[in-house]
Amino acid sequence: MPVGFESEDVWRARNRGFQMAALQPDGICVHLTGQVSWSADEEIVGRGDVETQTRQIFHNISKLLNKVGGELSDIVSITTYFTDRAQLPVIQRVRTEYFECGTEPVSTSVMVAGLGHEDFLVELTPIAVVPNERFIPQ
Repeated sequence: MPVGFESEDVWRARNRGFQMAALQPDGICVHLTGQVSWSADEEIVGRGDVETQTRQIFHNISKLLNKVGGELSDIVSITTYFTDRAQLPVIQRVRTEYFECGTEPVSTSVMVAGLGHEDFLVELTPIAVVPNERFIPQ
């Protein structure tokens, strides 16, 4: 899990579900492709509901990381793409449910005109570092 830190000379994350900076721990770096709210059958989960879509995305990320011995707590960075500024507080609130305070990944959020399908409201692109002792080679 990343060790996060802040500086009193820079703006603060203030419990938005991310750290200002994180040190990358030892382990295997895993880059995931942008995850959307598709089920395993490529059905959109949570059409029109950014909270449900965000939860499905974390479910997908968790399944992918578990395949290589990883956990959500191994995520060191997330880029969030969203389509409506009003969605960001909801996405951030959901994200806080998946990470312990003080261990959240760093984050970049980008509002976009659209995503890969007109019904996608959010896409998350995480980078994780799976500790060597848990890593399962593929």
